[in-house]
Amino acid sequence: MAAKAKTAYRCTECGADHAKWQGKCDACGAWNTLVEEIIAAASPTKNARRAHGSKGLAHGGAVLDTPRLRDVAGTESHRLRTGLAEFDFVLGGGVVPGSMVLVGGEPGIGKSTILLQVAARLESAGHPALYVSGEESPLQVKLRADRLGGGSLDVSLLGETNLETILATAHERRPSVMMVDSIQTVFTGDLEGAPGNVGQVRECAARLMRFAKESGTAVFVVGHVTKGGGIAGPKTLEHIVDTVLYFEGENALDHRLLRATKNRFGSVDEIGVFRMTSEGLLPVDNPSALFLGDRADAATSGSAVTALIEGSRPVLLEIQGLAAKAGYGTPQRVCTGFDARRLALLLAVLDKRAGLSFAQLDVFLNVVGGVQAGEPAADLAVAAALASSVYDRALPRDAIFVGELGLGGEVRPVSQVDRRLAEADKMGMRTAYVSDRGLPRRAPKSLKVVGVADLAALVKELVR
Repeated sequence: MAAKAKTAYRCTECGADHAKWQGKCDACGAWNTLVEEIIAAASPTKNARRAHGSKGLAHGGAVLDTPRLRDVAGTESHRLRTGLAEFDFVLGGGVVPGSMVLVGGEPGIGKSTILLQVAARLESAGHPALYVSGEESPLQVKLRADRLGGGSLDVSLLGETNLETILATAHERRPSVMMVDSIQTVFTGDLEGAPGNVGQVRECAARLMRFAKESGTAVFVVGHVTKGGGIAGPKTLEHIVDTVLYFEGENALDHRLLRATKNRFGSVDEIGVFRMTSEGLLPVDNPSALFLGDRADAATSGSAVTALIEGSRPVLLEIQGLAAKAGYGTPQRVCTGFDARRLALLLAVLDKRAGLSFAQLDVFLNVVGGVQAGEPAADLAVAAALASSVYDRALPRDAIFVGELGLGGEVRPVSQVDRRLAEADKMGMRTAYVSDRGLPRRAPKSLKVVGVADLAALVKELVR
């Protein structure tokens, strides 16, 4: 039986080592920052370095070849296609052999479902898949596979949480892809901490990453999400892996967003849109049609459409604003899918530059579809929706608003306006309000482009 690895406790704040755990770090004074770690093997001794002379271990390490970058062979052209177009799109074209992908999201959002679907499709395509379940029993996984169909029952299943057993089985089976659900349930016997703590998560993730690089197996790991919205465990977990995917969406909605926040093999901030059905997650080919498909037939005040760039894809979104008389002394500011501080800034600009006072009004803002509109290009649509609500004047249903607002009330141009307007034209929009300093070079013929200099001019144009 192999000897147990030596461990120590390291402070995550200052990096100081301690022989045993204690609540406070003696070096920096921080509390609850000591994490159990495995002590690395000692470097060669001085005598050993002398024995090898000036070559080889002169500085404590072996001399390796250093090929030119042009001579390095890669696996970029050998991506594994899953058959789920949106999933492959977010990854940058498919699964890269030897990569490690972290999938995070709220409980019940669909992480296990999408990974089982991916495993089934790869298995059907002749790429062996191993699904490691640490949270659910084999029977629970089989029940999900029965519901999904599509070859899910052909996927090899391992119900195990011990890392050494998982790696030994994977070395023996040599799968093309391995799913670990979840990283918080996996533990190594070399550490004394319970599964899910910082030391266990970091060590298990590092060993799985090493296995992926050495064997060429693509490893997917599921990560739980904390109350703050981040993946549970150390932040270094996201630095270890090659790709980080987040599942977003409301449980009450039937669609989900898969967003890449880190990708060493493709673009970041790409999104894939899926619809949750009884047969699993189905890709949505046209996200703009999905987000605009539920708009009311009759024009109502407080509704505006904008075009955002998500990664490399333009997406049209509806923004709804409502300004109503405050029922209490302090007006409310409630927003969903939009930054609250950005909303406060836009309200101040509307007050100062366009003469719209919200001091006695409750303001509610909603980005339809559960999407986070974090791009400044949505500023103009937010201002138009709120102005429309204040004056109770409906905006044209076929109009789109794209632009950033400055503190002086000026409408600033945004990037890739041509692509945004091309998507708007495809969705049937006929009027586009953009900055007069950022007019598109080649606008669609069926789309009327209106250049707006400042916020006051826009409000005057809309309520005249």
